[in-house]
Amino acid sequence: MGVCLGAMQPVFRFAPSPNGELHLGHAYSALLNHRLARQAGGRFLLRIEDIDRERCRPEFERGIADDLRFLGLDWDESPRRQSEHFADYAGALDALVHEGLAYPAFMTRGEVKGFAARFEEKEGRPWPRDPDGAPLYPGLDRALDASERERRLAAGEPFAWRLDMNRALGMLEALTFREDGADGGPAGEVRAEPELWGDVVLARRDVPTSYHLSVVVDDALQGVTHVVRGRDLLPSTSVHRVLQALLGLSAPRYRHHDLVLDEAGRKLSKSAGDTSLRQLRAAGLAASDIRRMVGL
Repeated sequence: MGVCLGAMQPVFRFAPSPNGELHLGHAYSALLNHRLARQAGGRFLLRIEDIDRERCRPEFERGIADDLRFLGLDWDESPRRQSEHFADYAGALDALVHEGLAYPAFMTRGEVKGFAARFEEKEGRPWPRDPDGAPLYPGLDRALDASERERRLAAGEPFAWRLDMNRALGMLEALTFREDGADGGPAGEVRAEPELWGDVVLARRDVPTSYHLSVVVDDALQGVTHVVRGRDLLPSTSVHRVLQALLGLSAPRYRHHDLVLDEAGRKLSKSAGDTSLRQLRAAGLAASDIRRMVGL
């Protein structure tokens, strides 16, 4: 599944999820990507990351396009909707399963939290957690024999496909990624630390992909050369480098910019109901006002 970027025209992308209205943080990232793409004589793409079919809605997708046009942004081809490309992600997952790098994991999130709590109570020390604060998957079902695994699958037990991180890292040399540096962040070759994430989810029975899997496949298939996104996604880049290496995908350059924060210093969030671009527009703000508010 290798994709060679070669000496291609620079390609940047803005990839929101249509599960709410865009806020100032989204505006900053979209405007910055568009500016960098045009300054480099490159292309700017819009991707709709709508794998969560329960929360993503068509009206939010329409709102995204409307807000971006209000900001004066254009994109160079029709948006790629992830929900229309599940076959691409299934192909990548199949390749990992075939190599013995992915396994069906039957423990639910609640069971993992319970396991971690019992461990901590018994051992008196913390169970390891990933950079987002979630307890690492114990991997108790990683070594199930084939017959037991097939029995549980045939019985319809809920499961998720997880990456066998230890096995994956045993097949790879040390990984790095190129970080262009932004807002005082790291620059140059940065060492990837995928071991901090443990056995990450690649797909679920009800959602045939994950953010990590779909984003690396999409970036490769779309020829993305520069990934410019918020600083909160910097740790995830380590997982993306593992998947790129395992699937034979070229790695783009990365730039993780500062986040737009509220008055309390908290990251803006759709789920928290932070003021949306639509609300700011309704209050009479112009695109120039938005650009000024985000420092562009």
